[in-house]
Amino acid sequence: MDFSDLGLGLLLQFSVIGLYLAGTLATLAGVFTRRPALTKLGLGCAVAGFVAHTLDLGVLTSQPGSSLIEGGFHLSLFAWLLLLVWFIAWFKLRLGFLALTVSPLALVVYVASLAAARLTVAMPKQLVGLFFALHVGTLFLALASLAVAFGAGLAFLHLQRRIKGKQKLSGFRQDLPSLSSFDKANHLAVAVGFPLYTLGLAAGFIWARATWGKIFTWDPKELAAIIVWLLFAYLFHQRMVMGWQGRKPAVLAMWIFGMAVISMFGINFFLPTHHRFMSVPS
Repeated sequence: MDFSDLGLGLLLQFSVIGLYLAGTLATLAGVFTRRPALTKLGLGCAVAGFVAHTLDLGVLTSQPGSSLIEGGFHLSLFAWLLLLVWFIAWFKLRLGFLALTVSPLALVVYVASLAAARLTVAMPKQLVGLFFALHVGTLFLALASLAVAFGAGLAFLHLQRRIKGKQKLSGFRQDLPSLSSFDKANHLAVAVGFPLYTLGLAAGFIWARATWGKIFTWDPKELAAIIVWLLFAYLFHQRMVMGWQGRKPAVLAMWIFGMAVISMFGINFFLPTHHRFMSVPS
């Protein structure tokens, strides 16, 4: 590796961490003190961090070897997609409040990606590009959508409890969007996320057939993914067909996102599974 690339990579990594952290703290301060200038500063830091993060991903993919099989790259991409989906949600729905959940999560996942830099994922070389696009890419976009639903669900439940309890909306709560806005965010996340998750899961079974000769191997990660899919399918049906609104889809989306995150981090790192990240030989 060229030392100039290494120096640029370290500079970008510190920049991403610093900007994401500054953005999170500024947003928190802006929301709870009701100072729009701090909130705008937080958004600006998040955007700047996102740009640095994009450059960092570019540096990783330009290095010798296939970065697509590296666990660190997978996690870094997931953190990047979290911000991308939040920016889209913010642009469409003006729910800047969701930065309180998405920004810290993106920061944590990015830091975790640095710790996983020496880990790889087993996959057939001939399927790396296809697998990455149809499996990892779609699943991460689905999970990023669920992260938006998670943040919207938290805000919805908090605001609904205050309203039902006839408690005064004081402080930052006065600046929160309406319950219908958070419900709309949930609806959009489910409508977009479930088809993506389904496509990603199907691509994963194709990968399993090519790698291990079986579509389904009773692997813990496969079982967890199917459970998440079944719950996601139920939520999608109830939301799109039966017209679910309000508290029920908010709570279920939060549970699904929590299970998906546990599957990603808990199973991949701590349980025996085909999908476990493995150390790169020295």
